[in-house]
Amino acid sequence: MSAPRAGLRFLHTFRQSAIHRSFLQRRGVQTAAETTIPTAEQGAVARLWNSPVGPKTVHFWAPIMKWGVVLAGISDFARPASSLSLTQNAALICTGAIWTRWCFVIKPRNIFLASVNFLLFCVGATQVGRVLSYQASLNGDTVGDELKKETKKLGDIAEGMVKDPKHALEKIENPRAA
Repeated sequence: MSAPRAGLRFLHTFRQSAIHRSFLQRRGVQTAAETTIPTAEQGAVARLWNSPVGPKTVHFWAPIMKWGVVLAGISDFARPASSLSLTQNAALICTGAIWTRWCFVIKPRNIFLASVNFLLFCVGATQVGRVLSYQASLNGDTVGDELKKETKKLGDIAEGMVKDPKHALEKIENPRAA
């Protein structure tokens, strides 16, 4: 039993050693402990470049890529409400809300990513409002009544999946037979 622990101790000691640090430095790897914190003396571009959420990190590029999802949602404003998916836009709302909150919890706190996720939430909420308004206008109901109907329908689907997963799977695979 002590053999694996001895190996782990060796690995831990090696990671803290100067040999390991020089190995990383030769390959251009910068550890979190060595990250430079921007100072007031640096220019604006240098502060952005050396920031923990700057262009040298995934914390910068992930929000840039996520803008594509936001722009796709915005482009759906031109589509008629009859062709929008309520569940897809509800997923955008949930994703935007959850990840906006998460952006304030993680370190480094990423305001840029939080802003993208908040706009994703806003786009999803706007689209859900459009879909519910359209469905309510077809039935002559209010938006609140339509929201209650859709929530009940989704709840019945979820309940059916819990009670009889095989039948629910068959309904999904072949909706006409069910």
